[in-house]
Amino acid sequence: MTASTASDQRFREFKMPDVGEGLTEAEILKWYVAVGDTVSDGQVVCEVETAKAAVELPIPFDGVVHELRFEEGVTVDVGTAIISVDTRPGDGPVGQAAGVDPTVAGAPAEPAAHAETVAAPEGEGQGQGRQAVLVGYGAAPSSTKRRPRKARPEASTVGAAVQAELNGHAAPAAAAPVAPAAPVAPAAPAAPAAPAVTGAPAATGSARPLAKPPVRKLAKDLGIDLASVSPSGPDGIVTREDVHAAHQASVAPPAPEPAVAAAPTEAPAGVAGTSAGVWAARETRIPVKGVRKATAQAMVASAFTAPHVTEFVTVDVTRTMKLVQRLKDDPDMAGLRVNPLLLVAKAFLVAIRRNPDVNATWDEENQEIVRKDYVNLGIAAATPRGLIVPNIKEAQAKTLPELSRALSDLVSTAREGKTSPADMSGGTVTITNVGVFGVDTGTPILNPGEAAILAFGAIKLQPWVHKGKVKPRHVTTLALSFDHRLVDGELGSRVLADVAAVLEHPKRLLTWG
Repeated sequence: MTASTASDQRFREFKMPDVGEGLTEAEILKWYVAVGDTVSDGQVVCEVETAKAAVELPIPFDGVVHELRFEEGVTVDVGTAIISVDTRPGDGPVGQAAGVDPTVAGAPAEPAAHAETVAAPEGEGQGQGRQAVLVGYGAAPSSTKRRPRKARPEASTVGAAVQAELNGHAAPAAAAPVAPAAPVAPAAPAAPAAPAVTGAPAATGSARPLAKPPVRKLAKDLGIDLASVSPSGPDGIVTREDVHAAHQASVAPPAPEPAVAAAPTEAPAGVAGTSAGVWAARETRIPVKGVRKATAQAMVASAFTAPHVTEFVTVDVTRTMKLVQRLKDDPDMAGLRVNPLLLVAKAFLVAIRRNPDVNATWDEENQEIVRKDYVNLGIAAATPRGLIVPNIKEAQAKTLPELSRALSDLVSTAREGKTSPADMSGGTVTITNVGVFGVDTGTPILNPGEAAILAFGAIKLQPWVHKGKVKPRHVTTLALSFDHRLVDGELGSRVLADVAAVLEHPKRLLTWG
């Protein structure tokens, strides 16, 4: 058995899996383990956020955490190794087991410039590509034959060794055969306006500054060119503190000298004579990713694909509010959450039963309208990570108590951030309860693939003509948006009118349901 084979069996990598429906990337929200922790098969090691939900990832093997490849907050492509585990920690330190070279054991996929070519066992892994794996099934065996990177003529041994160490291939700096060179002084006095970059290793021969991937991502998010940052880390490595310092220097105007008062009409120094720098210092940039990014893309696609039509109706729901109170006092509903949204959902289901053509989707590829005989009722829920729309499967077949339990479970799971991608797929129609924010109504945008969405506004006590007299009544406004390719004005109006009729006279739940 070769040393490389022993190393491959000892150190195993867990790759970012595709956690649902062809997603291509996920952000690492939180690590539950650290280097040196013992893990077992099925143990959750981290939480990631995809474009649909937050998901916990279990490790598919036993061992001791050897390396965490990415920090929290970093977005990682599916199929990229995120953690390596020492499956035989009892064999001793890395590099002493079976004569394993420490520059090879546990190395990431990208070889260093000076790394040796590692031969694969004969008949194994030849010509095989990297494969994405499912959670719980472990990483597929990959080829151990690595092609050495061509050394660039202008790159020094020191620069290659430092970059290799950053990539996790090289031995510790103390074992490096070549000592780092001293910083290079400028050959000639530079112009006063050109800042000198200090702390870089000598004669690296490369314009690419040394920085770890998370630092490069931070610089990209802040709009900082790493080449203009003065490194303070060992061997000329740019650190997070260096990037933050460069960012502050670029946006914060220098303090005025005590002897000179800044004139109101003068722009602060360092903003190129404009006020852009002043405003930038008071702005916060929030990266668009995860659920919020997916929601934005879906809403744009829906708004510019499906021709939206929205209709409104204002209705007296006083009798519905009285029914809500009676249901709360009913022993059969004890322990269940009873609120107006429950009866709105039931009224919407009754309206869909009376007008089944509204429960459909548009098949663009086949140019067909697909009518569905099941209702997966989506409920829009606001969460710390953005708006998500989980749905209640087979809602049309549920009794009122069953519908109440399903609504309670859906809302609580969403608020905890534990909604799975499966809970948000397959929706047919949606309700968005804007009334909880005190909003009267709105013009909701359809979820992609759905034909209708109902907005439920705030219930307010208003003057209303009831039995020929003006009385205070509980009134709300409903808005129904629908895809005009699937639902014409007549059908949309009937659906909205039926929902309003049930809420005005809830006894129709018995006669129509």
